[in-house]
Amino acid sequence: MPRILIIDDDPSILELVSVNLDMAGYEVCRAGDGIKGQAMAMQLLPDLVILDLILPSVDGFTVCQRLRRNERTADIPVLMLTALSSIKDKVEGFNAGADDYLTKPFEIEELLARVRALLRRTDHIPVAAKHAEILSFGPLTLIPERFEAIWFGQTVKLTHLEFELLHCLLQRHGQTVSPSEILKEVWGYDPDDDIETIRVHIRHLRTKLEPDPRHPGFIRTVYGAGYCLELPSSFTHEVNSAE
Repeated sequence: MPRILIIDDDPSILELVSVNLDMAGYEVCRAGDGIKGQAMAMQLLPDLVILDLILPSVDGFTVCQRLRRNERTADIPVLMLTALSSIKDKVEGFNAGADDYLTKPFEIEELLARVRALLRRTDHIPVAAKHAEILSFGPLTLIPERFEAIWFGQTVKLTHLEFELLHCLLQRHGQTVSPSEILKEVWGYDPDDDIETIRVHIRHLRTKLEPDPRHPGFIRTVYGAGYCLELPSSFTHEVNSAE
């Protein structure tokens, strides 16, 4: 039974989310502030953390950053559940290490769908390991067991989300992949109107793979259409400007 830790200082939200997760078959733990929530995450190592951002003692951004920096909790998926709804807040949440971001007020079915998608995606078996799909092309090889990429001969450590996003683009290398396709395949739910979720993680990938992330040559934006991974079919160390 997956264990979910909810960190929120609103008793009504804690009760609402806890009851519905319990009815859906999850083991639920609760914390009412950031310090206790972080301590419980370190101790219990839950399968998922649902994290409010506006918390007493320590805010949710800081809690998420601390969980990501600790090797024991670095890979635990974090769903931010918050009243902060601006694009700036959402970007800051993803930059802090969140896997998904849902704003209050919310529908319980939407929350449960996000929870199921996160647990499926981080079930210790990446998408690429479950299917006989492309794992290598030109200078890029994906290593599902370690969430790593071999990129122009160099090992690059990826987060679960970065791995799945890169895998999604690799399956269609040379083709434009729409935001709706990416959201459905990587995040596991139907798309909404805001693609900032994708933009933040594309930016993170470019930082790790592109020689000049501000002028990407491999992960291209096709304006109004989506993203395209363009890889040379062969390479030599002389073209290895990404090293």
